[in-house]
Amino acid sequence: MTSDMRMKLIHIILPVLLLCSCGNNKEAKVAGKPGKDQMEELNRFMIRKDRERILNYIERKGLKMTETPTGLWYQVTREGEGTKFTDNSRIMMEYDCSLLDGTLCYSSKDTGPKQIILGRSSLEPGLNQGLRLVSPGAEAIFIIPPFLAYGLPGDGKKIPPRSVLVYSVKILKGE
Repeated sequence: MTSDMRMKLIHIILPVLLLCSCGNNKEAKVAGKPGKDQMEELNRFMIRKDRERILNYIERKGLKMTETPTGLWYQVTREGEGTKFTDNSRIMMEYDCSLLDGTLCYSSKDTGPKQIILGRSSLEPGLNQGLRLVSPGAEAIFIIPPFLAYGLPGDGKKIPPRSVLVYSVKILKGE
């Protein structure tokens, strides 16, 4: 069994087992729900596993990424000019959004460059954070863990539940 297959099984089976078990929490036994401690431990476990998957990806790709305190990973591959973006910055960018396995989810090659107003447009929190690390003309790679992307449900379209996203962005214009 490959490592990816084991991870998929863990992502499916572990939550089911934890949801079905009652543990020692009497309140959970009555309600038939996992206790707060069990959910917190499951969350910590999933974050650790996502981090391991991200580190493996970084190593396989030979990237030189930096992790922010929030868990976003980034590498500026081309420095921009001017000041870094902040709230209300208008940004036009080209991008590819893919999964760790290389599956392309969304791309500006299909939809055209994306225009946003930072802090006002509907963006994944991780992408919103990442764009604040660059300036006009920059190119960067952002690796966004599920809790900074679409979380447990995915986006209901092309991004599956609990997906780590890899964004490659090129800032065309920014003000």
